[in-house]
Amino acid sequence: MGFVNCEVKENIAVVTINRPEALNALNSQVLDDLAAAFDGIDTNVVRAVVLTGAGEKSFVAGADIGEMSTLTKAEGEAFGKKGNDIFRKIEQFPVPVIAAINGFALGGGCEISMSCDIRICSENAMFGQPEVGLGITPGFGGTQRLARLIGAGMAKQLIYTARNIKADEAYRIGLVNAVYPQEELLAAAEKMASQIAANAPIAVRACKKAINDGLQTDIDNALVIEEKLFGSCFETEDQREGMANFLRKKDDPAKVKVVAFKNA
Repeated sequence: MGFVNCEVKENIAVVTINRPEALNALNSQVLDDLAAAFDGIDTNVVRAVVLTGAGEKSFVAGADIGEMSTLTKAEGEAFGKKGNDIFRKIEQFPVPVIAAINGFALGGGCEISMSCDIRICSENAMFGQPEVGLGITPGFGGTQRLARLIGAGMAKQLIYTARNIKADEAYRIGLVNAVYPQEELLAAAEKMASQIAANAPIAVRACKKAINDGLQTDIDNALVIEEKLFGSCFETEDQREGMANFLRKKDDPAKVKVVAFKNA
């Protein structure tokens, strides 16, 4: 659909931002296509999503400077809200989303990767929030998610200096989970997605919600969130069969079987 492709492989979906001639820069149409792609994913079938960018040079090089250059104050705020709404949709998507980051992830590219649950990247990946060099602030969540992920001090340093960092430094500071040779990146992301998809979908979704919601409150309220989601897993077929299989294995290893968890 337009600038975004979505391919479903069994119970994982691969969403590809496909505007390589512009290094997959985010303009209004790309943002609309992203929203439509995620809205179109059937979460009764899909249990994990991989988000990546087309081509070898760039995941997402940023928001489209040509489109932004003439915006008024009101239009700039509206464009920021548009991006934030879509990135929040990704962050709150019921199933886990893995960013497979190939090449540039600058500005909006770094920001969209941070809205994903897990980030892995290629050895040629480059991250940064260069906005202050353009006379603006990060507008798609960069000032908020970067500080939450790597700490306020390091986030301020990267944002204030507009300095780009390579894959090894992104891994060192905790911005990404792993670094792979470029030719292995997508396969590694799909393998991780398949590992997630093999687990009980109700439990995985509950874990995502518990982590995301818990991070927005104090520890006491966060534990209440966890307790409720923990309780919600009981009396489900996945819980009954998963625990029954564990007990079979404990009593007689010969009776263990592969559990095929039902779709949520």
